[in-house]
This record gives sequence, structure tokens and C-alpha cells, in this order.
Amino acid sequence: MIALLKNCFLGFLTSLPLNFAGICTAGAEEKQPNILLLFSDDAGYADFGFQGSRHFKTPNLDKLAKSGILFSEFYVTAAVCGPSRAGLLTGKYQQRFGFEENNVPGYMSESGLTGEDMGLPLGIPTIADHLKKLGYRTAIFDKWHMGDADRYHPLKRGFDEFYGFRGGARNYYAYPDDAATEKGKLIERGFGEFVEHEGYLTDRLADETCDFMQRNKEKPFFAYVSFNAVHSPMDIDPGDAKEFPQLEGRRRKVAQMTLSLDRACGQILAKLDELGLREDTLIIFTNDNGGPTDSNSSSNYPLSGTKATHLEGGIRVPGIMSWKGRLEAGSTFKNPVSTLDFLPTFVALGGGNPAGIEGLDGVDLMPFLTGQNTALPHETLFWKKECRGTIRKGDWKLLRFPDRPAELYNIAADPSEDNNLADANPEKVRTMFKELFAWEAELERPLWQLKRSYEKQAMERLDEYRKQEP
Repeated sequence: MIALLKNCFLGFLTSLPLNFAGICTAGAEEKQPNILLLFSDDAGYADFGFQGSRHFKTPNLDKLAKSGILFSEFYVTAAVCGPSRAGLLTGKYQQRFGFEENNVPGYMSESGLTGEDMGLPLGIPTIADHLKKLGYRTAIFDKWHMGDADRYHPLKRGFDEFYGFRGGARNYYAYPDDAATEKGKLIERGFGEFVEHEGYLTDRLADETCDFMQRNKEKPFFAYVSFNAVHSPMDIDPGDAKEFPQLEGRRRKVAQMTLSLDRACGQILAKLDELGLREDTLIIFTNDNGGPTDSNSSSNYPLSGTKATHLEGGIRVPGIMSWKGRLEAGSTFKNPVSTLDFLPTFVALGGGNPAGIEGLDGVDLMPFLTGQNTALPHETLFWKKECRGTIRKGDWKLLRFPDRPAELYNIAADPSEDNNLADANPEKVRTMFKELFAWEAELERPLWQLKRSYEKQAMERLDEYRKQEP
């Protein structure tokens, strides 16, 4: 009976169109890909060769861009570091679980969580949790920024290995043995083993990542390389001290730090090739938020705005996705996508079912990138910080402020946000306001709130930036 059923099924397959039978065969042989996420910190939108920079040197990332897909409208969920990572790690708008768009720890009102009690809520699974269940070996290198307290530790959030620091910023060189500093800034291996590194931190992270891939080359792995480069302090590798003589001050330093970042990425990619894993690995490079032009002299040209604002320069970032033999080399994807999409994309590639994960705001990007789905991955995207809110719907973007009229831009025609069309389109403003309010009604109450004085400073910072624009 079994033999008869087997013969009937084989006969059914041979009667199918060739492309359908091929899909069935390919699916049976599908291998879980490795996933390598290279994630920089506070880099400028324009500060890479593949983004058009004429001064910065990024040969390794330029080569990666040519090997895969370059995203022209790649968004993060927040304009600052911590909340941006919370959205990436969960596939959900972080405000849905009360992770307000303020860094942890920060200058918070005492009416909510403060200090090391601020962190990614424990009931929210991360990318690492999902991939670990699918058989992946998971690791995070460098910046965590999801809470300093032990209960928020990466090894308790789905990661098998951790080498880095728990907080949001630190030096690139080791702290002296007698330096008194909080544990959130100290280099930690695993859980509780605080041992400062030797040499330049960006280089050390590349070494650690390469070692992890070497040890796990026979099994699927997820490596989240969460560089703190090029975030301040502006520490450079002495070996790059003579680079970029045409630049000055912090602009020269951020160029030198970006060169170190690119070199580290190149070392990791070369290790993949050495191990023969390039065709088995999905590689992503992107950044956590727009460049803070006022603190590290990064450039977000031609976008308006900077880190901590919802103008394009605060939330649109460079994005590359490469998978040799699977994604079209040298191509560009022009529709808006988000770091929300990482979790469902990775889970689907790992053999899981993202549709079975409750409450995801991201989508599996692969059908869109391969041309199977020609619709927009996202018709609407949202951002929120305290009383400020932003919605992008199709080509239109509305920014709501607590102390002034709303601004409306057509991003397709005006990516620099120079021409405010709110007065000319009152009905569109009204409609988008309603949709933004409806989304906000779905959100949890914030677990923490910025002190009013600091929110006021943020608005003053935006005003000052607007005055400086050409």
C-alpha cells in the first residue's frame, strides 16, 4: 500500500509544470542560512562610498553593496540608539510594549522606571529567542543598550554568547584597572566576566566575531555585530591618524573611525569567504539612527534633520542586504522598508513561521526582494517620541509637534523636506492626523518619560538645526 501511494505521488509530481516541481525539490533541500547583521552606531547617511561620499573611504562596504541589494528608503523605528534596537530585536514598534523613544538609562522623570530598571520588558521575545528555537547558535558583539540590570542581560534574552558592554556608549580603549565606572560601560564576556580588552575596540570586535564563526561553521549561526562605532567619544585608531588630511576636527575623526569600522567589516567578510560560507550567509549592513551632526560631525546629506529628530535625516539610514546566488547583485530596492522586517525575514529563512508570532509589525522581505510580491512592504510607517508623532503613508509624511503646526511633505518629490505642503493640503493633514492618533491608541502606556526640561531642549535643538539649514 505504501509503495502504491509513493508511486502515485511521484506520478503526480511528474505531471506538474516544471517550475512547480522544481520548487518542491528546492524546498526539500533548503538549508538554514547563517545570518550576519553588521550594525553601526550614529553614522551619517552620506558617510559611505556606496552612499556617494567623496571623502570617506569604505571599500569593503562598497564591495558588499555591489554584491547585493542597496535600499534607498531604509528606516529605523526610532531616531535614537536604544529604542531603535528595541524595534529591531522584537519586530514590533517598541512603543507597543512601553519602550518609549528615549535611551536607557537616561534623564527620566521619577514617575516611571529610571536607571538600570529601564530595559526591554522580559516578556517580549527577541530575534535571538526565535532563532535559537530554530536551532541557531546566537551571539551579540559590543553594544547591548537594552538595560543594564542583570535580568535584561543578553544571555537571558536568547543569545548564547555575548562580548561587549551593556550600556549605550563607552571608550574605544580599555579603562584603567583603577578607573571607577559603572558596569554598563565595562567590557563583559558572557555573564559577569568583566575583562577589559586590549587595543582598539572596533578591531577587537572583528576578532571576536571571526572566532565565533570559526567555532560554529558547521551549524547555522546568527551574529549580531552591534558596533559602537562611530558613536562618541571620538577615539581613533592611531594607525589612521594621518588619514584624511583634507578634513579637520571632528569631521576628520569621524572619517577615521568610519575607516576603522569598514576595515572591521572587511575582516569579518573575509573570514566568511575563508570558511566557504558566503553562499550560505545572509549579510546585512545598516545603522541605528541618523548621524548626530552636532556631536560627531557626520553628514546626512541630502536629507534634512539629524539624530533625535523625525526628519528623514534622523530615521532614514543606509541599508545593504547581500546573499550570494540568492539576491540580485548590484540592484536597488526603492520602496520603504524597516528594521522591523528583520525578525520575520530571519525567522522565515530559518524555517519558522512569522505569521504565527503575535503582534509583529514587520514583514518577511524575501518575497518583495525576489519579485514574488510586487506590492509595497509597508503602505504606512509610524514614529513617536513623547508628544511628537510622525506617519509616512505612501509618498506622504506628516510630522506632529507639541508646540507648532504640523508639517507635511511629499517624500518622493522632496526627500530633503524643504517644501512644507500642510497649508495646501488641509484634508490630507486631517486624514493622516486621524490615522496617527488611531495607531497611538493601540500603544501601551510608556514605562518611562523624559523629564520635561530635556524634551524642551530637544525641541530647541530642532529649531536651531532648522535655522542652520541652507
